[in-house]
Amino acid sequence: MTEDSLNALNLRLKAFAQSRDWEQFHSPKNLSMALIAEAAELVEHFQWLTEEQSYNLSGSKHDEVAMEMADILIFLIRCAERLDIDLVAAANKKIEINEQRYPADKVRGDARRAAEYED
Repeated sequence: MTEDSLNALNLRLKAFAQSRDWEQFHSPKNLSMALIAEAAELVEHFQWLTEEQSYNLSGSKHDEVAMEMADILIFLIRCAERLDIDLVAAANKKIEINEQRYPADKVRGDARRAAEYED
């Protein structure tokens, strides 16, 4: 296990919550609500920017965006832990599903939803 693995991060976050007696507040409902609030805070950083501006954030803005992303990751990992979901396995399963739904030779360069493609 490396220091930057999801498992190591999960263990650190769980210990953090347990040492503060916060697990009582960390229900899947509460964690998912916190996650969406943090996602909204992330979006606020990009609101009204052009596509190009969104790639060229100032140093301080870049750091603020990184902290919002960290909050999102933290709440996602905590929610997965509370529901006993292996995020890496779930992500790999979802990628496999998407590979079937969006075959590269059929959708390359086209951003429509799966149901919008003709067979």
